Amino acid sequence: MIKESLLNLKITALNAMQEAAISAAKKGDVIVLSPTGSGKTLGFLLPLLESLKTGVTNVQALILVPSRELALQIEQVFRAMGTGFKVNCCYGGHDVKTELNNLSHPPAVLIGTPGRIAHHLRRESFSTREVHTLILDEFDKALEFGFQEDMAFIIKQLPAIKKRMLTSATKMDDIPAFTGIVKPVILDYLTNKASAPDIKHMAVIAGSEDKLEAVFALLCKIANEPTLVFCNHRDAVDRISDLLWDMGLPHGIFHGGMEQDDRERALLKFRNGSHRLLITTDLASRGLDIPEIAHIVHYQLPHNEEAFTHRNGRTARMHATGTSYLMLLPDEKPPYLKDIPETVDLSAEISLPELSPWATVYIAAGKKDKINKVDIVGLLLQKGGLAKEELGLIEVLDNSSYAAVKRSKIERTVELVRGEKIKNKKIKIEISR
Repeated sequence: MIKESLLNLKITALNAMQEAAISAAKKGDVIVLSPTGSGKTLGFLLPLLESLKTGVTNVQALILVPSRELALQIEQVFRAMGTGFKVNCCYGGHDVKTELNNLSHPPAVLIGTPGRIAHHLRRESFSTREVHTLILDEFDKALEFGFQEDMAFIIKQLPAIKKRMLTSATKMDDIPAFTGIVKPVILDYLTNKASAPDIKHMAVIAGSEDKLEAVFALLCKIANEPTLVFCNHRDAVDRISDLLWDMGLPHGIFHGGMEQDDRERALLKFRNGSHRLLITTDLASRGLDIPEIAHIVHYQLPHNEEAFTHRNGRTARMHATGTSYLMLLPDEKPPYLKDIPETVDLSAEISLPELSPWATVYIAAGKKDKINKVDIVGLLLQKGGLAKEELGLIEVLDNSSYAAVKRSKIERTVELVRGEKIKNKKIKIEISR
């Protein structure tokens, strides 16, 4: 089954950490310490797959994660594996009625944030008597977010656990007793040269009054490839965003002050290539499913080396290379850098990067309407006049769906499918602005 899943994911070989995780899971509890972006999701999903049984009508595996974005990412990966097993996720901000409807036919794999899973256990939304596998993903982050009580409560409600896996992107002095982890196999890849990202550091020197102009000049130079700009505060994200829209540079933003739907849409457009540029807080530095990032820009420097490492972990993932740009005041030197990196030359005349070749179609129907990717492919190719190569990433959410379409074709395609039906129902379809 693992071979079939890898074929479905178009993955030809696993890395050393993933191979070790599959092997270790056969022996007992496992703790995986590995950098952000090293492929930990497959490191626990593949061994989990070997333990799932057909014909069981209750939840068999519970995956606890610190954020809704991470829950959705893991759900997507599991679906893409094409296992035939049902998977659902539960998280704060998600419609409880939708979750109760999903849990009325329990999934084999349930993914969720501790607060929402604890809520469902208190109202007995699903049975735990056949949950044999517990996975605590990004456990260090879950502790940092204050989920100890909820996680301890949840784990007490799991009487049949046979296997525990815990992942973390940082070393941990002690594993809390409430996890129930005993004599684990510890896989430590945090200092493994082979899994360390290949990152080049560069510096942009600018006074505080020139910083916005400098970041605009830098983004015009580099943002024809996927680029993340990190800020420490939401107001800085909004300030940069206002400037970029004024200057005609399309982008997305992502921070904790946004509505959940807006956050999901921003990540989705970044993933599918409609936006090559995402301005964000450290909310995007851990555990998000975002594409190969070519450039990281530290508009505001992180407060410590660990945060710096996690930000940089978004690029140079899985053997790729990337560049990290630090925006520094004259004579500023962060304590976690040995030397000031080479300075970027921004003297050339500024010109806006070309628009991404992709744009996004919004479809006002999703999983709740029994819509799937095959339905959307059929509609856009057959009725929308697209060739296969003109249709990109498709994502189906609970109540909506999104498809990347070549920018040069999108207006004609949307016009052609206006008024068309999916599953015998007229669906609103428009360009996502």
